[in-house]
Amino acid sequence: MSEKYFNRISVYLVVAVLCFELGHLAWEYFNGGVVTHHIMMRADLPGISNWWGLVILPLLTWLSTRLVKKRITFQSNETSSDAKIPPAIIAAFLGMLAVSAVQSLAFIMGYGIITKYLALSVLIVGLFLPIYRPEYILGHVLGSAFTFGPLIPFIGVAIFSTVSVLANLVIKPIVLRIIERKAVSA
Repeated sequence: MSEKYFNRISVYLVVAVLCFELGHLAWEYFNGGVVTHHIMMRADLPGISNWWGLVILPLLTWLSTRLVKKRITFQSNETSSDAKIPPAIIAAFLGMLAVSAVQSLAFIMGYGIITKYLALSVLIVGLFLPIYRPEYILGHVLGSAFTFGPLIPFIGVAIFSTVSVLANLVIKPIVLRIIERKAVSA
């Protein structure tokens, strides 16, 4: 894949997210007003308007594509016919998008317990998979933004990502070193 081709995909993705969010906000505006999500679902606490999605979602999409771009090796041939984004990145994005969409759907349908179990599952999976990577974060926020607004899923995935960073980049190497030392001394 060439860098020019990836940049074009990046722009298309940001524009698509912006268009979907504009459509979402227009639908809300003409059907009762743009939703404000209150902290802890209590109206007496501060609320976060879905208007923030016009800033947060395109910015998060752009930032995610920039960070993914740093991990991809590009071919010098700009007309390469095998221009593909690595399947692991696409699978991570689509997997987290699907999980958060199911979580949102369960919440809308009144199955709060499924929403909680899926959130717990994401947290547990984060102990083993690097859900701190931008494709996971973007998938989660986009999948949940239409139900919970853009900021609440971002805060949630920031917590999950912090746990994932600690588990994968701090605790896991320490445990592997301890196991390695025991294996060498045995």
